[in-house]
Amino acid sequence: MTRIDFYSLEPESRGDRFLLTCRLVERIRAKELRVLIHCPDSEQARHLDRLLWTFRQDSFLPHGLVGQTDPELTPVLISDDGRPETEHQVLLNLSFEIPDFLDRFERVCELIDHDPNARATGRERFRAYRERGYPLEHHRLRL
Repeated sequence: MTRIDFYSLEPESRGDRFLLTCRLVERIRAKELRVLIHCPDSEQARHLDRLLWTFRQDSFLPHGLVGQTDPELTPVLISDDGRPETEHQVLLNLSFEIPDFLDRFERVCELIDHDPNARATGRERFRAYRERGYPLEHHRLRL
């Protein structure tokens, strides 16, 4: 069964869920795992794409937007619809809804920042996952 990890920022954190995404991608890639980032908003997807290039001077995270990069050569993909279907290791969900394709992944990371809508919908997703019997972990982080 898919493991679900919630990552929420501590109140004193200055970052947002996009910076949190970059930090998590860096940790996940250190374990040589592939990552699909579900970002259904195209403007936010482009923002994340730029941020992954620039968030730290000493970091390189090979990534790309699905449809603009070769998915076989790119270990970090940003997708608006769960494609490509061949990805199955780690899903980072930046949507405010539960993706209908999450069961093919070994692990799903839900990212929660200080945005009231992100927090409210994150609580709803947590309850829904718990009701469905998924193993859940909650991690509070400070950026």
